[in-house]
Amino acid sequence: MGTVGVIGSGSWGCALAHLLAYNGHNVTIWSFDPAEADMINNDREHKDKLPGVTLGSLIDATTDLESACREKDFLIMSTPSVFVRSVAKQMAPFVADGQLIVSVSKGIEESSLKTLSEQLEEEIPQAEIAALSGPSHAEEVGRNVPTAVVVGAKEKETAEYLQNMFMNGEFFRVYTTPDMRGMELGGSLKNVIALAAGMADGLGCGDNTKAALITRGIHEMSRLGVKLGGKAETFAGLAGIGDLIVTCSSNHSRNHNAGYLIGQGATYQEAMDEVKMVVEGVYSAKAARALAEREGVTMPIVEAVNRILFEGMSAAEGVKSLMMRDPVKENAQLTWGD
Repeated sequence: MGTVGVIGSGSWGCALAHLLAYNGHNVTIWSFDPAEADMINNDREHKDKLPGVTLGSLIDATTDLESACREKDFLIMSTPSVFVRSVAKQMAPFVADGQLIVSVSKGIEESSLKTLSEQLEEEIPQAEIAALSGPSHAEEVGRNVPTAVVVGAKEKETAEYLQNMFMNGEFFRVYTTPDMRGMELGGSLKNVIALAAGMADGLGCGDNTKAALITRGIHEMSRLGVKLGGKAETFAGLAGIGDLIVTCSSNHSRNHNAGYLIGQGATYQEAMDEVKMVVEGVYSAKAARALAEREGVTMPIVEAVNRILFEGMSAAEGVKSLMMRDPVKENAQLTWGD
């Protein structure tokens, strides 16, 4: 039996707390909101963000960040990506040398173009950082729906330790990888593609359009991810195409749902207000575009999403801009023989 601190009380943080408690571990969830902490402790449920999931007796919630961090076997960083750096600054005095922190959010910082693990390493240099990603909606993990994810760490022993802590034989399978870089980039970039998929659905496009966006989306993600040091195999796995498929297709996906509303004419702010949760793809879109420009990688879908979100292009015009691009080969690496 272990002790775990979950920093962030959103749907994913609560779902992972439920999973770890189900596995027999004691879990402390940190929330900045006293009413939210009281709800979890008194009702044994987060009625707003993870309704219907019982948060058992091995789970406690607190607003005391120090007590959530101290003397824990490892910490889970599950705050929305836009708040990771600021919360990490607050955590740093309470994190011991060598403390293990698992990043489970997805995003790229717009100002620095850094991944979440890079931000954590900057703000909490004494910690050891790992990451968990994959096709894993909180609503389904909370209901014990069979799910598979991947955990990445710099050291094999760390990845295998976390694999053992999270995995159970009933509904949660965990694979390991040394490619944290590819994992984090895949998890961030897929949210931008999912916005595009939602926009297409909002416009009333069909299955052909969705398949094209997913297929060309993973191509864009892989090209940039490999250029930035990720491995092609990662983008063909759970943290790449797996996460992309589920985020582009599911009604649980806040990115898809926000994109759907934008496709029907809403602004991105109106869409986020309607979804009532942080839509990571909106925040990652500018960073993805900046990385692509810096690295000289062509990403037409990411470019179109940025123009729709921030430059006044309609979703219908965005689809047309993708269809009217100059003819090219599907894969530049495949050539005809002489």
